[in-house]
Amino acid sequence: MNKIGITSTVPIEILLADGYQPVDLNNVFITDPGPERLVNIAERAGFPLNCCSWIKGIYGVCMDYGIDTILCVTTGDCSNTIMLMEVLKLKGLKVIPFAYPDQPSPQRMQYTLETLAETLGTTLEAANRVRNELKPSRHLALKLDQLTWKDGLVSGFENHLWLVSTSDFNQDYHEYYRQLQELLTACQRRQPYPSDCLRLAYIGVPSVYGQDFYRYLESNRARVVFNEIQRQFAMPKPGNSLAEQYSNYTYPYSIYHRLKDIATELKRRQVDGVIHYVQAFCHRGIGDIIFRDALKLPILTLEGNDDFFLTHHIKTRIEAFLDMLERSRRSLKYSQQALV
Repeated sequence: MNKIGITSTVPIEILLADGYQPVDLNNVFITDPGPERLVNIAERAGFPLNCCSWIKGIYGVCMDYGIDTILCVTTGDCSNTIMLMEVLKLKGLKVIPFAYPDQPSPQRMQYTLETLAETLGTTLEAANRVRNELKPSRHLALKLDQLTWKDGLVSGFENHLWLVSTSDFNQDYHEYYRQLQELLTACQRRQPYPSDCLRLAYIGVPSVYGQDFYRYLESNRARVVFNEIQRQFAMPKPGNSLAEQYSNYTYPYSIYHRLKDIATELKRRQVDGVIHYVQAFCHRGIGDIIFRDALKLPILTLEGNDDFFLTHHIKTRIEAFLDMLERSRRSLKYSQQALV
């Protein structure tokens, strides 16, 4: 299959129906042995220092990995992607723009999907057949999510990794299904995490910190039981059609659609505190104002750029936040005992 790079989660069912193999450029970038090298490729090409490292990393992947066809999400993800698309055109790459509707309407989404299918030379009927083929893999991903927050058998990083990978199913959804099935079988034999661990939600775009972030939390007796956007990649509300599925996907739309989903999951998963990650120079960081007003739990906001590791400053802030949550939990427990 010919590879097609994607700059964010898109209706991959249509791409697969047309014989393309989707490649999430973000995942290639962040799992590269030297992501700094990919950022440097972009900066040498003229990308400014105050540009998001994800955008620069995506450009570096395109140049270094030889991916010559890119589907760029121009509405519903990152505003910088529009200019990235123009630079990729300059470099001779084939670029296909894709814009989510401004409202999560199945009718509008249907038109958007039909337009993309026509552009690529396939049909929604073929895409819906692929949708059915992907359902078992999406179902397993959501089962892993339940084993994370309900049964305590899956780590926050494993949850992040397998959910975020549903953007392209690691470029082989058959192999993704096989490997995840093996993991879930192994998880059933594990001892659950201690029930007294702090339960955290991670909201916002996936961070540049990777595995170190989740491991550091667990080393301080806290664990992530909700990865917001990563879970959305797995399409937790598939609906009855492709148009409904991508209308129920909250990330491309208003922050208030995300808030409704987040608030529901915070309550269901009995979350103690929220970590909101924002990427430096990203417009989505402004949404922190709304989250702090709407969510009734303690929030720690972390901003990352191109460090790709937890600095001492970030570690100190995390430790202080967890200490505050633990003291609040003990205070509530003592108050409840006093009432008895």
